Amino acid sequence: MDIEDKVKEWEEKVYKSWISKRAERKKNFTTFSGIQVKPVYTPLDVKGNYMEKLGLPGEYPFTRGIYPNMYRGRIWTIRQYAGYGSAEETNIRFRKLLSAGQTGLSMAFDLPTQLGLDPDNELAYTEVGVVGVSMFHWKEMDIVMSEIPLDKVSTSMTINATAMELLSMLIATAESRGLDRSILDGTVQNDILKEYIARKNFIYPPQPSMRYAIDIIEYSAKHLPKWHPISISGYHIREAGADAVLEIAFTLADGIEYVRKTLERGIPVDEFAPHLSFFFAAYTNIFEEVAKFRAARRMWAKIMKEWFNAKKPESLMLRFHTQTGGAELTAQQPEINIIRTTLQALAAVLGGTQSLHVNSYDEALALPTEKAAKIAIRVQQIIAYESGVADVVDPLGGSYYIEWLTDEIEERAWKVIDQIEKMGGMIKAIENGFPQAQIAESAYRIQKRIEENDLAKVGVNMFYEPDWIGTTEVFRVNPEIRERVILRLNKYRKERDNIKVRDSLDKLRKAAEKDNENLFPFMIDAIKSGATVGETSGILREVWGEYKEPSIF
Repeated sequence: MDIEDKVKEWEEKVYKSWISKRAERKKNFTTFSGIQVKPVYTPLDVKGNYMEKLGLPGEYPFTRGIYPNMYRGRIWTIRQYAGYGSAEETNIRFRKLLSAGQTGLSMAFDLPTQLGLDPDNELAYTEVGVVGVSMFHWKEMDIVMSEIPLDKVSTSMTINATAMELLSMLIATAESRGLDRSILDGTVQNDILKEYIARKNFIYPPQPSMRYAIDIIEYSAKHLPKWHPISISGYHIREAGADAVLEIAFTLADGIEYVRKTLERGIPVDEFAPHLSFFFAAYTNIFEEVAKFRAARRMWAKIMKEWFNAKKPESLMLRFHTQTGGAELTAQQPEINIIRTTLQALAAVLGGTQSLHVNSYDEALALPTEKAAKIAIRVQQIIAYESGVADVVDPLGGSYYIEWLTDEIEERAWKVIDQIEKMGGMIKAIENGFPQAQIAESAYRIQKRIEENDLAKVGVNMFYEPDWIGTTEVFRVNPEIRERVILRLNKYRKERDNIKVRDSLDKLRKAAEKDNENLFPFMIDAIKSGATVGETSGILREVWGEYKEPSIF
């Protein structure tokens, strides 16, 4: 009897007979994204040639990982996202995280910084230092990086609409210490497309915003050899309500748009593609997340090889950072979020991530306390050094279920990308409201499943404790920080050479008015002269205008 006959016999005589006497927990079993799954998977579910679809680690199509030995050589970078209040407080938190075993910095900025507003702007007043550090002048960056060796620690900055300003501040800080900008190692997010799709922290219209983002990629390719000038981000797309399929489809479609726009500058693909990076979410449905990461790697390798004719193996590799799912955390019984984030982190590691942030258990309530942030680091360290999952490359590879699910997610994601291509690319799709509408529909479906108890959420729609009284410590930013920050801003303005600042801003304006001038050198000069993020962004607002999002419904 061959395997196909044996499987059919088992289904008819064993499985159906069994469940007729012992009913299953529910009628349909699905992943978080609504993909229906069977009770068991066999070799019959695995299609295609092994070497073409999986290959070996470190080789095309990189399904099994981008490096031959993965974590057997070096574990992923432990990069906890942090930052709040003033530069001094963020520096203290950074140094404590490093002493606890964090191996890379990940900097959070407050909303005024993200939106190009100085802290004394009336629109910024209530948000100064609330969800990240206030970073308005390059000397604030110098304070944040006090006692931190810029030539030894890599830095990731979650910043988009003002990414050029913040990277210029890091360059100014390094050079003030006698370090050449070429030694800087890290990532700036600089993914403006996902802001229009999901996160909404944009300033300028799409076309000049893309010019701004590509200027950073172009400049970095020539002058910052260790720097990743963009982190193409699916994380925020997922957190806005997308399922796993939409997350990788929209993220890779964004990546395609950035590659096309950079190629239009005349830069050969193999000169910039090795420095592109990605950023994904990790949710609690472990197998779906592992399959998602593997599918994304395989798809990107195919895109770069077949669509853009990239030759270097490094150009085909999808390098990615992962953050555990913030939207999965619950304010109810927050301590159990430690279990959720552990499973999510495990999924990221099994999926082959290059760096990882684990959310703190209290983040559904407020910014993490020092205790909660340290526990999040310990989660990563236990996975790395005690679980054994880092000892084997792609340990779930070859699982019939994992390989079927990887194929299924890939097939569904290609269909979405095909739709976007037919629209003319991601910018056109955004202007048509396509990804925004798809995410809204996905978010509705997921929330509906939770409310109908089809999608379990422990502590919310099952095992709910109505009498639970929270005792979790909640972190609050000291409101006095705002006044301290504004006083220092005023001091910088008084002490700087205002004629030099004015001249540098005039040069920035003239560069912005031209279509073929890279803004980055002019931005660096303006920042080094003492200009603030509000002043540089103000110049670009005057030239390019501000974007008002149209309704998608």
